[in-house]
Amino acid sequence: MKNRNIDFSMVLALAVHDMKNSLGMLLNSLDELRAENEAKLTESSKFNTLQYEAERIHNDLVQLLGIYRLGENNLSAHIEEHSVSEFLSEHLARHTPLLEGLGIECSIESDDINGFFDTDLLTGVLNNTINNAIRYTKSEIKLTAAEREGYLVIRVEDDGEGYPESMQHTGTLSFKSLDFNTGSTSLGLFFVSAVANLHSEGDRKGYIKLHNGGELGGGVFEIWLP
Repeated sequence: MKNRNIDFSMVLALAVHDMKNSLGMLLNSLDELRAENEAKLTESSKFNTLQYEAERIHNDLVQLLGIYRLGENNLSAHIEEHSVSEFLSEHLARHTPLLEGLGIECSIESDDINGFFDTDLLTGVLNNTINNAIRYTKSEIKLTAAEREGYLVIRVEDDGEGYPESMQHTGTLSFKSLDFNTGSTSLGLFFVSAVANLHSEGDRKGYIKLHNGGELGGGVFEIWLP
């Protein structure tokens, strides 16, 4: 039997891509089902859990593909100018039905500014961060955006218990910092940190901050983009 040189990482990437697409179709069907049966499904805990978990897995697969492309040096940022408030409003609209179903209040507070970023990559960052906030918040999530120190700073705050001290961080995460011996590898944070780092201007690069407090008193995620 001839030896076959199989790039197993490529096989996995293709499988993940197919699963991501299938889950995307499932999520679209769930959105349509909710719209058609709003009175019955809006407050259905089982349906909300189904949609939340499907969204979480979809986000995980998007991140895995991004990390694979990063490892292959095939992930880049296509940076263009965008209205920050419009981007956040359009993004939040995708999450509104689930947030309402879960009884979570969500608001946006954004300065009237434009930012330079890759919308697809930043969408992946916000999906990850909002999904995480939904999991740990008590009742409220807030998105804010402002210009600080020459950076566009987008924050996602919640009123949960906040980040444990081991997760609080400023800067860029390295792959070596991931711990595969625990139940939480922080792959999501590695992905969003890598996305931030792909945004650069001159010698300045984007980075993330995780801390507690903010206006809601819980966890605060910040992405700083030059």
